[in-house]
Amino acid sequence: MSNLSGRILTPEGWISGSVEFGEKITAVVSNNADDRSITVLPGFVDLHVPGGGGGDVMQGEAAIRRCAALHAQHGTTAFLATTVTAPADDIATAVTAIAATATDRHPGEARILGAHLEGPYLNPERLGAQPPFAQPPDLAFIGELCTRAPIRLVTLAPECDPGHALIKDLAARDIAVQIGHSAASYDETIQALADGVRGFTHLYNAMSPLHHRAPGVVGAALAQGEYAALIPDLVHVAPGAILAALRAVPRLYFVTDATAAAGMPDGEYPLGRQTVIKRGGSVFLADDTLAGSALTMDQALRNLVTIGLDLADAARRLSTIPAEFIGASDRGRIAQGAFADLVALDGDLQVVQVVVEGETVFAG
Repeated sequence: MSNLSGRILTPEGWISGSVEFGEKITAVVSNNADDRSITVLPGFVDLHVPGGGGGDVMQGEAAIRRCAALHAQHGTTAFLATTVTAPADDIATAVTAIAATATDRHPGEARILGAHLEGPYLNPERLGAQPPFAQPPDLAFIGELCTRAPIRLVTLAPECDPGHALIKDLAARDIAVQIGHSAASYDETIQALADGVRGFTHLYNAMSPLHHRAPGVVGAALAQGEYAALIPDLVHVAPGAILAALRAVPRLYFVTDATAAAGMPDGEYPLGRQTVIKRGGSVFLADDTLAGSALTMDQALRNLVTIGLDLADAARRLSTIPAEFIGASDRGRIAQGAFADLVALDGDLQVVQVVVEGETVFAG
């Protein structure tokens, strides 16, 4: 058994004490010592990770493992490996590799909880940095992918899904569906929510914007959304727009949308069949289109606190709420019986220790 002491964020709030754990948490003990030198948070749960550490999810198992190791160093204890829009064979190969890494976590890696399919069922007019391989929905192909790996989340454009047949099929399989890369109208989006959509992918980006006479996908998210994901690198979305979303979307949560460039020096990196350029902490296509990010979850936390979020609220939106969104009730919380996924921070919110399923994967 191991333990980690400090100021601990539990589902009931802050305590001073210690977390005792093996693979799972066996006890959370309060000692009333008011120890604030170390802050212990639930490990971050990132539902949108196309890459990191030089590895792109579409490149296969070795690249995915580089990604899992890089993000673990920054406090991400569990994540969804995210595919990009690509030919069907490329997606099938990537999903098979995701399954191999999800079922066999190596020492030093974050746990992969399954796959997030970002496309290929997107609006070709709203691809952003997605490779140009948008396709019409294919329920048989989705069924095949589900036999290869746990598909936990799918991003799609509802206006490209006639009758919302794919949305309904995914909802019946208990796969979370988010709207993204979409030009849907407000009314189309509201109908998609009624038909099984549960959230929104990188809110504000690559979707029909809010206009007071044409509210679009963004307007529907702010008016009716229960969940939405947002990239808090302070480049994709301005601080004021983040704060507006926080007031409107009850379970807004945060993701990195990190590419292979995360944790790497400036230069060129893969994103599926495209090349992206890391420059000045952000990631772009050659035409300067934003192309995912180089963000890590610990930096996301610091960014959120900088713009005014309470630390506990920011932490839960990086761990508890995303875990809840995909039904992972044993992740994203410091409670007896949950997996021992923990991140310890110093007074400057810098990572000093990361624990994944009871294994210390980083100690700074």
